Amino acid sequence: MATIEILGIQHAYELTGPAAGPHTLVFIHGWLLSREYWQPLIERLSPDYQCLAYDLRGFGQSASGLEVTKLGISAANSLNGQNSLSLTADNVDLVASITQEDPLTECNSRYTAAAYANDLVSLLEQLNINSAWLVGHSLGATIALWAAEQLPDRIKGVICVNAGGGIYLKEAFEQFRSAGRQLVKIRPRWLCYLPLIDLLFTRANVVRPIARSWGRQRVIDFVVAHPEAALGTLLDSTTEEEVNRLPQLVSQLSQPVYFLAGEQDQIMESKYVRHLASFHPLFEECGNNVVEIPRCGHLAMLEQTDTVAQEIQAILNRHQM
Repeated sequence: MATIEILGIQHAYELTGPAAGPHTLVFIHGWLLSREYWQPLIERLSPDYQCLAYDLRGFGQSASGLEVTKLGISAANSLNGQNSLSLTADNVDLVASITQEDPLTECNSRYTAAAYANDLVSLLEQLNINSAWLVGHSLGATIALWAAEQLPDRIKGVICVNAGGGIYLKEAFEQFRSAGRQLVKIRPRWLCYLPLIDLLFTRANVVRPIARSWGRQRVIDFVVAHPEAALGTLLDSTTEEEVNRLPQLVSQLSQPVYFLAGEQDQIMESKYVRHLASFHPLFEECGNNVVEIPRCGHLAMLEQTDTVAQEIQAILNRHQM
């Protein structure tokens, strides 16, 4: 793992070596997750493409900007250590102390998808990545779309995984925001010590249980996420204004944009994926920019890694320059 300062805040990232492919693949994780979930996919794609994965501000091992990296780098370094799925008592206590010190506040402009896209643009510039395809999961896909709008020359295309939307349903979003608030608040230090808690996380939002090691990683990322970043991204990304902006954003992008949907995704149903995809010229009338993955829930990169890798490779081959 390496770290880099982006707009004054330390971010954790991993960059594979140069490869024959003309583009760098940049992976952006979703809400309450981290860069770790891209590793199986990167293992399959890095022989042909340089790959970059990083932790969003306030998630994983990246600092939030509200503390002096005491969580983002030092604690999470030891948390990952030799085994990225290990968590010590000291780490849990440090995470808990930070989440208790910082009050949960309402969202502000620090946590919009556009603000996170600014971070990504700065990251690409600092690493001298001049030709990139962005691969974003869920919230990460929204960030990727905003980044593509901000940096059209360097970003050659976007692949959205388990992402869609663009329809504001007032009651549903209010319920989602309320549930999200409670989810962010209820993260006590003893959660990581709870027997079999990782098994619960292996079954959440997926069709078939994922490996127990990934359940453990989900527990870690759930606890480590900075409370203000966790709440801020949730609230800022689900306002009526932000939701209604998405179709316009997609329609204005000059780059190709593709969507990989989970056939049984209960978080982002395929009909909402197709709705957002339909605003891009590639959709035409047959959904040419949408791929529906069978037996797949909301974590396609873990549930159907080989299929996702094959689809990404096929998309890149289609636009080889």
